[in-house]
Amino acid sequence: MAEGPQTITLTTDFGNSDQYVSAMKGVILGINAGARLVDVSHEIPPQDVMAAAWVLKNSAFLYPPDTVHLVVVDPGVGTTRKPVAVHIGEQFFVGPDNGLFSLIADDRPYQAYELNNEEYWRVKLSNTFHGRDIFAPVAAHLSRGVPINKVGSRLDELVTYHWALPIADEEGIQGWVVHIDHYGNLITNISEELVHSVASGQKIKIYTGSTIIKEMSNTFGNVAEGEASAIIGSSGMLEVIVNKGNAAKLLSVEKGAPVTILVQK
Repeated sequence: MAEGPQTITLTTDFGNSDQYVSAMKGVILGINAGARLVDVSHEIPPQDVMAAAWVLKNSAFLYPPDTVHLVVVDPGVGTTRKPVAVHIGEQFFVGPDNGLFSLIADDRPYQAYELNNEEYWRVKLSNTFHGRDIFAPVAAHLSRGVPINKVGSRLDELVTYHWALPIADEEGIQGWVVHIDHYGNLITNISEELVHSVASGQKIKIYTGSTIIKEMSNTFGNVAEGEASAIIGSSGMLEVIVNKGNAAKLLSVEKGAPVTILVQK
């Protein structure tokens, strides 16, 4: 078999206290002992498809071409949801078809395949651990150079979810918290470009929960310790932060909460 991509990343909601991640790695290395395994995260909140999509959307496309991303956040394991492999850009993704990959692809073209060629599965299949029995072996075979059209049959369309889009006019922007990171920073769906197009050079107020932020900052260090502010984060999106504090906890804001920017006339 021809050699192919060697890097396989793993993203799950399994945590690190049980055997699940180790079992998948064991299966992978049994098929491709030369694979380079990279743990993206195993602390995705349980069944949180959007959180996994956000993490991968902002990291997967930084990897070398033909990296295989094994993604197992699978609330529908054992049901009729399809196991799939997806080619997006120059990257491969393997996991359940539950909307996650459509969020990663977003506006990128993709080719999707239903994993129905059991030649590339483990012989004994569990109803509750497809990560070990289907997804890990398929990812390993892809990393060895098996063509994606050999592991299954072509799908015309994935289960499709969409990121919520902010609403903007000359008076301001209405957005939402789409992700809360490890530090409690509130990452919104409001892009840097949208902030500049609506509010550049004008005084603004930012409302989230019961908090009002009167100006944006360039970085955490420009904010007094324990104070809330807003910055443009590394993802290029507006974030509400508390310097040396957890914004989600201190401001009592959860994912999905509105974040409003009003232009002061």
